[in-house]
Amino acid sequence: MTHANGNELIEAVAELQALFPDWRFGQLVANLALSAGRDGAMWDVEDDQLLDAARRLIARNRTREVALASFNGVHPCPVA
Repeated sequence: MTHANGNELIEAVAELQALFPDWRFGQLVANLALSAGRDGAMWDVEDDQLLDAARRLIARNRTREVALASFNGVHPCPVA
């Protein structure tokens, strides 16, 4: 994995933390590994597989943040 991809993975993990604030960090890592297709063998998952899985989770759950904000009476900033 290149340094740029490593930074992308860190940024993706930060975005997942924002989307799922109720997940502990260990849960986030485990769920990400499961999403990458690694059930029980997290140490074998490649960084690019984690990044792909993170991007999929973010894409599927991006509306979750907006929905939660609306449910809580917060009006999120419009997306440009």
